[in-house]
Amino acid sequence: MAEHLDELTVNYEEDGLLVVQEIDKEILSKGSWTTILFRYRDFDKATQQYSADKFTIRRYQKRNGQYQTKSKFNISSTGQAEKIVETLSRWLDSKEP
Repeated sequence: MAEHLDELTVNYEEDGLLVVQEIDKEILSKGSWTTILFRYRDFDKATQQYSADKFTIRRYQKRNGQYQTKSKFNISSTGQAEKIVETLSRWLDSKEP
């Protein structure tokens, strides 16, 4: 667990191999509940290469000085990411309430 926002990561190692590699992150909200959008890649042991970029949104709650993961949503493809961006853009540009 992490005490500070900058310590939160999706990097994950197994047997000294970085199998989930964080590329970037954007803090969407801060406070006792924090939301972060991560860009990452998975390592494919069969091909010995990292995957195309993937995205995940993680929610953390800070309790007793430590951030704890409370929920996550993995965006399954770049197509799904583009659809999310397109839909949010349309909704935000809409004049309707």
